[in-house]
Amino acid sequence: MFELDLRSRKSIYEQVIDNLKEMIITDELPFETKLPSVRELSKQISVNPNTVQKAYRELERQGYIYTQTGLGTFVADKDSIVADSSAVSKAEQGISEAFKQLLFLGMEFDKAKTRALEIIESIRKEGVSK
Repeated sequence: MFELDLRSRKSIYEQVIDNLKEMIITDELPFETKLPSVRELSKQISVNPNTVQKAYRELERQGYIYTQTGLGTFVADKDSIVADSSAVSKAEQGISEAFKQLLFLGMEFDKAKTRALEIIESIRKEGVSK
């Protein structure tokens, strides 16, 4: 379920967020799925409950999950996800750099474009889509 790397430069909080996001985006946790309580998840993954609570708050702020008082926390509709514009810009920059790298390696523009689109299509087929 969760992959936490204690040696990673990424904080545990960020890893919890990333794990849940991936599970939601890939429909491993589909819309309306009830998530474990903060206490339950913290026990399952052996982290401080405050870390899980902070991750849940951030995921709720971004629209990945929602809380119903007295009922629990649930996976939200993917249409409610709010993209962080600075993170989107950073991702776009990464795509740009990767594409330039293909060109710098000597690949012709059209071949690089075709290969990039093939990679994107394979990601879509794997189920990572909105």
